[in-house]
Amino acid sequence: MTSRAAAFDELVLDSASRLGPHLVGRWANTEFAVEEVPAHAGWEGEVVLARAFAPRGQRPARVVVYRRPVELRAQDPAELPMLVHAVVVDQVAALLGVAPSDLDPRA
Repeated sequence: MTSRAAAFDELVLDSASRLGPHLVGRWANTEFAVEEVPAHAGWEGEVVLARAFAPRGQRPARVVVYRRPVELRAQDPAELPMLVHAVVVDQVAALLGVAPSDLDPRA
């Protein structure tokens, strides 16, 4: 049986792989990660669902999705895959400087 954390990781990786064709050139080595919660949860006024970090020096771009806030935001388990994908699309769109609908019209 797969743990909830492992299943969530798979959702993020699936979304990342679907966006792969958009991540070329400078963005080809973008890393995707899952953390339980943001390091400073609540300091920003609202809990963030994810963060995108632009490449810097030798460090590639990174997208970090925060599992617990995303799970809590989902209305039911069936909504979770769509929500994870929307969060990943939003972060990749921010990295690329495009609208999320340019990457996935359904997100």
